[in-house]
Amino acid sequence: MSVEHDLQLYNSLSRRKERFVPITPGQVRMYVCGMTVYDYCHVGHARVMVVFDAIVRYLRWLGYDVTYVRNITDIDDKIIRRAQENGETIDALTARFIEAMHEDADALGVLRPDHEPKATETIDGIIAMVGTLVGKDYAYVAANGDVYYRVARFGAYGRLANKKLDDLRAGERVAVGELKQDPLDFVLWKAAKPGEPAWDSPWGPGRPGWHIECSAMSKCCLGEHFDIHGGGMDLKFPHHENEIAQSEAANGHRFVNYWLHNGFVNVDEEKMSKSLGNFFTVREVLARYAPEVVRLFILSSHYRSPLNYSDDNLDTAKASLTRLYTALKGLPPTATAPLEAWSARLRAVMDDDFNTPGALAVLFELARELNRARSEAPAEVEALAATLRALGGVLGLLGGDADDFLKGYLTFQISTRTEDVKTSIEFFVGLSVDEIERLIAERTAARKAKQWAESDRIRDLLAAQGVVLEDGPQGTSWRRA
Repeated sequence: MSVEHDLQLYNSLSRRKERFVPITPGQVRMYVCGMTVYDYCHVGHARVMVVFDAIVRYLRWLGYDVTYVRNITDIDDKIIRRAQENGETIDALTARFIEAMHEDADALGVLRPDHEPKATETIDGIIAMVGTLVGKDYAYVAANGDVYYRVARFGAYGRLANKKLDDLRAGERVAVGELKQDPLDFVLWKAAKPGEPAWDSPWGPGRPGWHIECSAMSKCCLGEHFDIHGGGMDLKFPHHENEIAQSEAANGHRFVNYWLHNGFVNVDEEKMSKSLGNFFTVREVLARYAPEVVRLFILSSHYRSPLNYSDDNLDTAKASLTRLYTALKGLPPTATAPLEAWSARLRAVMDDDFNTPGALAVLFELARELNRARSEAPAEVEALAATLRALGGVLGLLGGDADDFLKGYLTFQISTRTEDVKTSIEFFVGLSVDEIERLIAERTAARKAKQWAESDRIRDLLAAQGVVLEDGPQGTSWRRA
């Protein structure tokens, strides 16, 4: 299938916007660096997952056949140390946090990737690629059994980071015990150490270096040359730079056509960091905000821009999503086709390097038009509502029931740190749904009895708890402020 479209992507490699032309017409092959599974996902991980999920959703909406790969790093130094600290096996540690990652991603409305390769399941491919690099003299075996990539041999090294070899080399140091020929050389295969997991290889027992894992996993799932490679801005150098060097040297041709990198997450204008104590896991945030609110918050900034995490910004996202769901209140989903004029407006902004803030602006305009139509053009309401739901779905939003969202009720399945038992938790602010509806029933009875003071007292009590009452001919409805 051929898809003709004027989609412009900012390519980190060329540092400019380029028209997207897939290698195979109508098909997109995309790889995104996933999680290293030794702890719970934080907000930075959430941004990567949500951003590239929105990109995949949009490409599929345009009609592309997308193969999306997001890997799992399930063996590295951090994982080994954490398992030793916890007194548990590496397999138990990684299985627990893979499950937690899936729970967090599912809650945020992130679709599962088509393939989710693990480093430990790609060892044969890793060893084969390292062997090819050694055979081509792009890699060498050090005296201690480690295998290093010979950076100076790859003339294009530094192109993604826009740096020269001499400038990069000036800031590098060789750690004690390393036997590099050049400070820039990086490890492809680590010789086995006592107490660490190891696999047999032509260079002796050992395990892969981090960078080679992604080169082998992407090749395994997408081939030697594919369309899009994504990840966080922090991975541009050295991880993605090293992927290019490894893959192009081993395969003898171009690795990836378009490189996409999302910006950092800041907390109150400072970079999120464990050392600063401003570090939040996804589930800590989901204990206070509905998952769809967090998703809208992430999409409210362009993916390449910094994202500032703060309660104020999340509260703004909550108010914004409330506006959209309020427009849909009382309007059940229908099979009505979305209006092409509004779809075209969404395409116009998303075709400009996946401009999700612009797409949200289209949704807000559409919600205003829907609110107007309720009173001025009832015949247009059904089509406008269907369009709002459909275009919201392109971003992974507005998939829930409007009344449920406005009442603030949701559940999120989590696994505890100490047990394997799943716990269903209701998250709500203030009064529970049952308590609110009991008070509304008491207020209705007071109104029927013309006990106006009692009716006003209950309304004020609910208002103080952030519950807004709306009296109408069919009775009283409510939503959280």
